[in-house]
Amino acid sequence: MIHPSAVIHPQAKLGANVSVGPCAVIEAGVVVGDDCIIGPQVCLLGATTIGKGNRFHAGCVIGDAPVDVKYKGEPTRLRIGDHNIFREHVTVNCSNTLTEDTVIGSHNFLTPHAHVGHNTVVGNHVILGGGCFLAGHVVVEDRAFISGCCLVHQFCRVGTLAMMQGGSGISKDLPPFTVVRRLNEICGLNIVGLRRAGFSADERLELKRLYRALFRSGKNTREAVAEAQATFTGAAAKTMLAFIASAKRGVCSDSSIGSSAADEA
Repeated sequence: MIHPSAVIHPQAKLGANVSVGPCAVIEAGVVVGDDCIIGPQVCLLGATTIGKGNRFHAGCVIGDAPVDVKYKGEPTRLRIGDHNIFREHVTVNCSNTLTEDTVIGSHNFLTPHAHVGHNTVVGNHVILGGGCFLAGHVVVEDRAFISGCCLVHQFCRVGTLAMMQGGSGISKDLPPFTVVRRLNEICGLNIVGLRRAGFSADERLELKRLYRALFRSGKNTREAVAEAQATFTGAAAKTMLAFIASAKRGVCSDSSIGSSAADEA
């Protein structure tokens, strides 16, 4: 199960049925759970803890030092859950401080050349497209879909079931269930994602109405949120309102006046 050319530190801990490919490198502080597959030339570094059933394709670099000039070599951490797929040349950095970890949840799919920066937290069932870049301290909530070559500024949040179109970027928070294009421009709801996640027609209709009230009413965000909190009571609506109310960087704004994208149910 372990190729003779692999370099594994004696203090590294490997679970049952772990496969290690040619020229892989596993450092002393790494803990690998059961049934993981570590492909050729994969580097597992630093204080990295990996759950069960993960697969790392060729050339991944996982747990390397943060890209941060303030970092002084502290034994900071990376925690990875279960059943994730890391395709070719994915990079994930450990955190830049001992008080926080970089965290990857479970059942995520990171496609080739995706990068996850230090202190970033990725939830569950997230897809990161090829060449996308998550800067430090980013939060990506469950079931978000970040397409290829997208850029997420540091300290931004991507809400649950939100979607970033290919080549888009955000420097503000992206609300749950919405779609962003270009730079910070949302253009409606992620209708396909909502349907696949099992949201009913009534739930989608309430989100559609909430979207109009928040982003197409012409009111400022604080005023629109305050009014909507008294009107919209569904669980998904409350999720969106709580996310926007807690935003510290502001939220992406609608740019699709005249589009029917947000009107589908």
